[in-house]
Amino acid sequence: MFSPHGPSLPELMVQALSSVERGYDLLAPKFDHTPFRTRDGILDATADALRPLGPFEHGLDVCCGTGAAMRVLRPLCREKLTGVDFSTGMLAQARHAHPDATWVQADARALPFTASFDLAVTFGALGHFLPAERPALFAGVHRALRPEGLFAFPIPAPPPVTSGLYWGMLGFDLAMRVRNAVWRPPFVMYYRTCPLPTIHDELTTTGFSVTTVPLTALGTRDDGTPRCHLVLARKP
Repeated sequence: MFSPHGPSLPELMVQALSSVERGYDLLAPKFDHTPFRTRDGILDATADALRPLGPFEHGLDVCCGTGAAMRVLRPLCREKLTGVDFSTGMLAQARHAHPDATWVQADARALPFTASFDLAVTFGALGHFLPAERPALFAGVHRALRPEGLFAFPIPAPPPVTSGLYWGMLGFDLAMRVRNAVWRPPFVMYYRTCPLPTIHDELTTTGFSVTTVPLTALGTRDDGTPRCHLVLARKP
């Protein structure tokens, strides 16, 4: 799963027993050599789906990590690019890789922006928020967008119950729940807490107008349905 430049098993164990913030600080120098980094194929499919809706002026990457989403924002946004994350280590890597962007340290549940962006994206971060925390996240993004601003992120289709991926994700989530029940500080990372219908309803309650488009470049499942949809939440 990991390249020779990625973290060792002991390093991953230390990360897993840390808080989310401290864990990512430790992982940051090697994060881009792990499967946790959003794949370029997902980023490119997202950019292709957003291109007809642009161009945009100011772009925001929420929970930016090491800045992978600049691959999406840079060709779509004509002016300022900003990333926000609460991990000092991840932001240091992002600044090094993309010195022309603005990098802000902040908790995504309390974003420090008001009517500043035309496009906001996030990749692979929703599992770090408990369901009770997502309203604050979505409200902050809504507040950060200008009128008619767009919040976009991919949501994969749930794997079939007969697949190894389904049971692997279930096992991971159960292991994390046990870990968080017996160890402090907690490390919040769950794969099965963000079903599309629930996310759609939460965004609508926040005030977004929500649609989805299939990311056809990522393929289809055995039943012919898309493997992944792009959520498009627009601020009226």
